[in-house]
Amino acid sequence: MAEQYPAALEGAVSAVVFYNEENGYAILRLDVKGEEVTVVGSIGEVAIGESLSIQGRWVQHPVYGSQLRAEIVERRLPQGAEEIRQYLASGIVKGIGKRTARMLVERFGEDTLRVIEECPEQMAELKGMSLRRAKQISEDFRRQMGTRLLMEFLSAHKLPLELASQLRRAYGDVALEVLKANPYLLAEEEFGIAFSQADELALSLGVEKEDPQRLEAGLLFELAHNLNNGHTFLPRRKLLEASSALLNVSGELLEPCLEALGNRGDAMCEAIAGEDGVYLPALYEAECDIARRIEEMCTCELSSPEGLDELIERIQREQQITYAPQQRQAVELAAQRQVMLLTGGPGTGKTTCLRGVLALFDAIGLKTALAAPTGRAAKRLSELCGMEASTIHRLLEISFDPHTDRLVFTHDADEPLAVDAVIVDETSMLDVPLMAALLNALPGACRLVLVGDPDQLPSVGPGSLLSDLLRSQILPSVRLTEIFRQAAQSAIVCSAHLVNCGRMPDLSKNDGDFFFLPRRDSSSTVETIVDLCRRRLPERMGIPASQIQVLSPTRRRGTGTKALNQALQAALNPPLKGKGERRFGDWIYRTGDRVMQVRNNYDILWREETGAQSGMGIFNGDIGDIRSIEGDTITVDFDGKIVEYSPDMLGELEPAFAITVHKAQGSEYRAVIFAALDGAPMLMSRGVLYTAITRAKELFIAVGDAQTVARMVANDRQTKRYSGLRARLAEGI
Repeated sequence: MAEQYPAALEGAVSAVVFYNEENGYAILRLDVKGEEVTVVGSIGEVAIGESLSIQGRWVQHPVYGSQLRAEIVERRLPQGAEEIRQYLASGIVKGIGKRTARMLVERFGEDTLRVIEECPEQMAELKGMSLRRAKQISEDFRRQMGTRLLMEFLSAHKLPLELASQLRRAYGDVALEVLKANPYLLAEEEFGIAFSQADELALSLGVEKEDPQRLEAGLLFELAHNLNNGHTFLPRRKLLEASSALLNVSGELLEPCLEALGNRGDAMCEAIAGEDGVYLPALYEAECDIARRIEEMCTCELSSPEGLDELIERIQREQQITYAPQQRQAVELAAQRQVMLLTGGPGTGKTTCLRGVLALFDAIGLKTALAAPTGRAAKRLSELCGMEASTIHRLLEISFDPHTDRLVFTHDADEPLAVDAVIVDETSMLDVPLMAALLNALPGACRLVLVGDPDQLPSVGPGSLLSDLLRSQILPSVRLTEIFRQAAQSAIVCSAHLVNCGRMPDLSKNDGDFFFLPRRDSSSTVETIVDLCRRRLPERMGIPASQIQVLSPTRRRGTGTKALNQALQAALNPPLKGKGERRFGDWIYRTGDRVMQVRNNYDILWREETGAQSGMGIFNGDIGDIRSIEGDTITVDFDGKIVEYSPDMLGELEPAFAITVHKAQGSEYRAVIFAALDGAPMLMSRGVLYTAITRAKELFIAVGDAQTVARMVANDRQTKRYSGLRARLAEGI
């Protein structure tokens, strides 16, 4: 796709081919000195005859040819009576057609637009114009002018025009005023603008370097930003140091601002886990809620069902299994305690225990729900247990709260789940906010069984939930350690346990289900991985590329996901005439691409292909395939959930031919190819390698350097996460 930089044009709109009112995306023809040019982008509503000055870049669309993709748009309102008449006659203002446009201009001349905006009662003096209609026309015109002014403001400050629709959705007609009053809102996750850009905007609008608004915004940004690093709080000293570096001011100036945030309840300050901690309020409440509810559940001992031993014997006969001592202990514990933890590595029989607990709950008449943090993990849980499982988000359901104008979980303390027991798999992936929401929705006597592998990487979101629950030692728990005979025959299982114990797996045995292909440099590693996906595994082992997942410890460097995705897309989904494409940032999305949602979006609508069901919410880590690209709308299929992405939503997608090991948590793939060559030391760890190996169901192939693998096995260093949950549980806080 050829592009040239820069491009700037001025002209008048000769035709509007397409306009999306929801996101402001438009396709129009621009008359530039007699030559017609196609312009696309988030331009907003325009009228034929309107004058535009556009900066952007040329794009060669595979179907529609040369187009100018708008990045900065300056608009000029019509001048003179005739221009105004033509502008209004185009239908740009609702309620004004050709006849009304002529009447208005004949009466008010060059003052027409001011009268429409400010004096609807004067319009009502026209024959056939009621005051009600005049006020409606004036209101629509002011709304349109508000959007225009907002887009002009964004354009003047070189901010993405797609922000206009997002800001209007959030703040309505006062979006521009809200933005000018607090430019730092752009750094919130909802808008996704770098803090440095928001800060630059604020400074350009006259905010002083030492203004409390700026300093408080920096403190809150650092707290929110560090949720991505897994922290539920930051030590006060670290928060002040990081914010001081971010804002280039002294820490002394930040102290009173932090106190002000605490006094207003915008931050929570508390001594916890040996630190002077600072929380965002929502994380503080979530952590405290988890500790309180878990403590309540741990103190509740249930009477064993009558004839428990006979019941377990019957379940063993029906499932044609004999429990090992640890497995039987787990099933018995589930019968006697309201909450329990079941942990273990691959091949230790967690699935057998799960089936047993499920059968036990069914036998004593409990209505049980199965759940997991991600769609793929829930699907796998369904297959293993022979019963429908759902994501935790879907279990809790999502609804719109008219009081807060926000989407919330339907099930909470006021409307708990209609179940007697919940079994959650892949608990290592659970973060603090989601766990708090789940506990909040459980009826008072509901049982909870948490299942997971404590040696997996911690959740992508904030907290070290599974680790904190285990280390607090207040939850009844069983850890399965015995590797069963059938699992012991798998090199994947054996290698995973060796790595977990700090021992090197045998890389010389290239047979069975575990392979190592030595490569010494990035280019040969990438080339080998591409060949495995495109040719060798599909042809020699019958594993199609769609059932292979490439993993890397890192996003950057020569074998990071960025480089791998580019190479894999070129090999597996090259451009073809007629195949839809859409550039966003450095990536060209293409029909057939594998993509991943990279942040929780509770607002997004999905529908099943059959139309049988629809709902809301696509979540961080969900993987799908691009079904079609029409204009700038990308349609993605997430395991049967069909979602349409408009241009302002594309920042939530990433290519997923290759993904990081962290993003693969909770998923299982028929074949996994792991790039074992380079990465930052903190990423080249034992936990990353162990998690990568345990994602493979039938085949694991590591491609890279044996010494890199050895360094990963030896590196048991874990990144510290600041979390107060363990301390709260242990101390009964």
